[in-house]
Amino acid sequence: MSRVCELTGKRAMVGNNVSHAMNKTKRKFQVNLLKKRFYIPEEDKWVTLRISAAALKTINKNGISATIKKAREKGYLTK
Repeated sequence: MSRVCELTGKRAMVGNNVSHAMNKTKRKFQVNLLKKRFYIPEEDKWVTLRISAAALKTINKNGISATIKKAREKGYLTK
């Protein structure tokens, strides 16, 4: 399973490690993913999602139902 947020579509970015001598080697910036269970009252069920920490803050701000609806519109969540 790839490290992709199910609600925002965030995935790893590629960049460089830069030494003091300015030598550059490739590296990855991984997403801060969490496995979290949410209760959706409209559907009366629990769902488990792999989401980023930024998506968790968005859920706390807007609510789980609105966030899932927006993710389905953008095509990130197909369940």
